[in-house]
Amino acid sequence: MNNARFLGLTIAFLIILAGFYLAFRWLNLPVFEDLTLRIPSSEKVEGLKLPEETGKKIEAGGLIKGAGIPSEEKGSWPKFRGPAGDGTSAETGLIKKIPPAGLPILWRVKTGEGYAGPVINMGRVYLIDYDKEAKQDSIRCLSFKTGEEIWKYNYPVKIKRNHGISRTVPAVNDKYLVTISPMCQVTCLKAATGEMLWKKDLVKEFGTKVPEWYAGQCPIIEGDKVILAPGGSEVLLMAVELATGKITWTVKNPGDYKMTHSSVAILDFKGERQYIYCATQGVVSVSAKTGEILWLDPTWKINIANVPTPVIVDTDKILFTGGYDAGAKYVQVVKDESEGKYKIKELFKVKASVFSSQQHTPVYYQGSFYGVIQDGQLACVDQAGKQLWKSGGEKKFGLGPFFIADGMLLVLNDTSGYLYLVEAGTGGYNEFGKAKVFNGHEAWAPMALADGKLILKDLTELVCVRLKP
Repeated sequence: MNNARFLGLTIAFLIILAGFYLAFRWLNLPVFEDLTLRIPSSEKVEGLKLPEETGKKIEAGGLIKGAGIPSEEKGSWPKFRGPAGDGTSAETGLIKKIPPAGLPILWRVKTGEGYAGPVINMGRVYLIDYDKEAKQDSIRCLSFKTGEEIWKYNYPVKIKRNHGISRTVPAVNDKYLVTISPMCQVTCLKAATGEMLWKKDLVKEFGTKVPEWYAGQCPIIEGDKVILAPGGSEVLLMAVELATGKITWTVKNPGDYKMTHSSVAILDFKGERQYIYCATQGVVSVSAKTGEILWLDPTWKINIANVPTPVIVDTDKILFTGGYDAGAKYVQVVKDESEGKYKIKELFKVKASVFSSQQHTPVYYQGSFYGVIQDGQLACVDQAGKQLWKSGGEKKFGLGPFFIADGMLLVLNDTSGYLYLVEAGTGGYNEFGKAKVFNGHEAWAPMALADGKLILKDLTELVCVRLKP
C-alpha cells in the first residue's frame, strides 16, 4: 500500500470516528472513554473488581463530604415561599435602587439542568440537583458564605430531560432536611451532616403517578412531621414523623385524585388548622389534627398543569390561580356550625388577562394580589378582582420567579437574566432598576433570601448576590 493511499484511509477512518463521537454526544449516549464507575454506597455489587485491579476510578454514591464549611449567619429561608410560606420576607434594610455597577455577586455554582429552588438555614444552602453523568439525584449542602460544597447525598435514578429535570424546593429545620425528587422519591436527611434517616418511594409504595415534567410538589414541615400529598390510588395525603419515617395518619383518596405540581397550603380556619391541596380532580381540605377530609371543591381543577399553590388570605379566604386560560378564583370558606358542614362561597372569578399564573404562586400583600399573569406581565388586583395595574407589553417576565421583601417586588426575567426591583404598591408599575445576574436562560426556580443575600438559579447555575448596601 503506497503512502498516499494509507494516509487517505487513515484520514477517512478518523473522520468516521469523529462522526460517531459527535453523534453519541448529540444523542446524549455514553462515550466509551468515560471509565468512571459510580456505585451507591448502600448497594453491594457482586464480582466487581476494585480500582487497583482495573485501573478505573470508582465514585461512590451515598454521602460524599466536601471542603466547604457553614457560615455563621443565622438567617433562614427554610421552605417553599419563605419563612411564612406566603412569598414574603420580613427582612429590612435592603437596597431601594440598584446601583449603576449592578449587584455584587458573591459566588456562582454550576448545577445540573433544572428549576429546583434553594432553601437556607444555619449558614447552609440546600438544593436537590441531578447528576446527569452519574445518573443520580444529588441532594447538595453548600456554604452560604462561599458556595463551596459541604456535603452531598447521591442515589441512583435514571431520568431523561423533560423541560429540565429537578424542580422542587426542599424543606429544612435545624435537625432535618426533606426533599422530593423528580421521580417522587422522598428523602429525609440530618440537616447538619447529610446522614440518611429514611426514604420513601411514593410510586412504589403508594401508587403515585409521576406528573408530566416530573414532580413539582414541595414538602411542608409541620412541627415533628412532614406533610406529603402522594395522590396515590389509596393515599391522597399523609403525615410522616421526621425522626423515624413512621406514617402517623393518611387520607384515603376520595376518587381518582392524583398528584399535581401544586404544593400543600395551610389554612388556620378560626382555630382549626387545615391542609389545602389542589389535586387533579379538585381542591381537598384535610384536618391537620386527624387527617379527616373536611371539604372538597371539584369546581377548581386544571386539566393541563395545576402548578400554583393556593394563596391563603386571613383565616377563611383562598385564591386559586392557573395557566392555560384558567384565570383566577377567590373563595371564602364558610362553616355551618349547627350541621358542622362547610361550603365554598365564590368572591370573584376572573379571566387570565386580568389575573392568572402559569407557574409561580402569586403573593398577597397589604390587601392586594401580585403575580406574573399568563401573558408574562406583572400585575396587581384587589380583593374584588379588579385589576389595578399591569407592567405593560415592554415589561414581561415570562415564567420568572418573584416575591416581596421590604416593600419591594423582586422579579426575575426568565430569559434575559435581569433581576428587577418594583414597588409593591397599588398605584402602578414603579420600577427601581434592574441588574444582570445570569447569562443563561430558563431562570424559573423560586428565589431565597436571608441575611441580605439573595440566591437565584437559572437552568444550570446557582448565584448569590448581596442586596444590602
